[in-house]
Amino acid sequence: MIWTTLLLFHGVLIIFWMLSNRSRSKKEPPLDKGVIPWLGHALEFGRDASKFLTRMKLKHGDIFTVRVAGLYVTVLLDPNSYDAVLEDSVTLDFTRYAEVLMRRIFSLSLPNHNASTEKALMRRHFQGEGLTCLNSVMEGNLQALLQSETPQDRENWKRDGLFNFCYSLLFRAGYLTLFGAEQNDRNRDSSAVYQEFRKFDALLTKMARNTLNSEEKGISGSVRQRLWGLLSAALPRGKTEDRWLQNYLRHLREEGVDVETQKRAALLQLWATQGNVGPAAFWLLGFLLTNPEAMSAVKKEFDSLSVLADSPQHLPFDKLQNTPVFDSALSETLRLTAAPFITREVLNNKTLRMADGQEYDIRKGDRMCLFPYISPQMDPEIHQEPEKFKYDRFLNSNGSERRDFYKGGKRLKYYTMPWGAGKNECVGRLFAIGSIKRFLLTVLTQMNLELCDQDSTMPKVNASRYGFGVLQPEGDLEIRYKLRCTL
Repeated sequence: MIWTTLLLFHGVLIIFWMLSNRSRSKKEPPLDKGVIPWLGHALEFGRDASKFLTRMKLKHGDIFTVRVAGLYVTVLLDPNSYDAVLEDSVTLDFTRYAEVLMRRIFSLSLPNHNASTEKALMRRHFQGEGLTCLNSVMEGNLQALLQSETPQDRENWKRDGLFNFCYSLLFRAGYLTLFGAEQNDRNRDSSAVYQEFRKFDALLTKMARNTLNSEEKGISGSVRQRLWGLLSAALPRGKTEDRWLQNYLRHLREEGVDVETQKRAALLQLWATQGNVGPAAFWLLGFLLTNPEAMSAVKKEFDSLSVLADSPQHLPFDKLQNTPVFDSALSETLRLTAAPFITREVLNNKTLRMADGQEYDIRKGDRMCLFPYISPQMDPEIHQEPEKFKYDRFLNSNGSERRDFYKGGKRLKYYTMPWGAGKNECVGRLFAIGSIKRFLLTVLTQMNLELCDQDSTMPKVNASRYGFGVLQPEGDLEIRYKLRCTL
């Protein structure tokens, strides 16, 4: 029995060795396989991708290949060279890795999925007249939720964590705007979805990496089932107005998608549209609360807008466009906290030409990954003191938007990339920005909101969230708030 076990053990070692026996050719990027066969750097990558990839950059430069759980990932960190990846839709494929994540996170498979048709549908509703309509509905939902949850007795304060305050209000208002037309009780129904979604969101990175333990698998499965049930109640029935959800579901039906899969796709869209807005608002409001000069500048700008209407809630959306101070503060917030991976599958052997003229061979079957959080967003050559929040970093001295940032003496096309870039830039970014702006305008002009502890500092980020959109905090900021004037 002992000899059989030993033989099996040695057989496994030989297989691991064979799988790990890759060497770098002369024209390929530096290869770092790690010391653990097959697994490579997977553990360190999963714990804190930013820390790990920063270490690899210092060791190897702006391009390198690492082994992660049997896969070889070539990481490119030179923003001057990003277009070589973003503009190649022939050799580099976006959809395959997205399909892997859809299966792992949402138990969703869309075999006849037409991404270009879906994007055209999204643009119809999230740009132009469709966007104006969504912004109006979103404004009404935000006002209604704040009215119902803010103490009407102006002498009493309500306490909460800032992260929950921002995430709850923006998630629920966004859900009601995009999904909630069929709901009977907006507070109860949206709260139920939010509570289940937070449980789901807490396990999202482990689902994506396929690292759930047995207990977490049970939790994630039951939470998904509950969310599918809750979202099913929001699906349009019969004839409804021409709105985003109705047209999205029609698009799925035309692709042959059954009702059960439509519910799963609705959960995907719920995460895509609502998973980042609340966390982004938390970081922005948190930075303002802990930086009095920044808070004063944004309030001054909002106060100047408020004179254009009887009250801030009646301010037309087009009057909210000229907000360079707010825009800079939001851009700075997202520079510090938006950390998605931009990932492509390599379909065929490719020669990647860098901005400096250097060429590297990339192998078929590998993955390409850009991580703009490290560069350009946290690159000290591009952004001086990149770890600090500077609300006016994206402002020129005359108050206009600053766009001139440099690396290696060359002006950058990409100096911050919170919404992605190229063909896969976030279609809903204008709706997200408008929602955050309206939320901040309402909070700062109609409410008294302050830190319970004026000496509070911003919490650290949850390092496991690198790669999955806007980061989330470890801990929270305790706040108290009350109504200042009638909403």
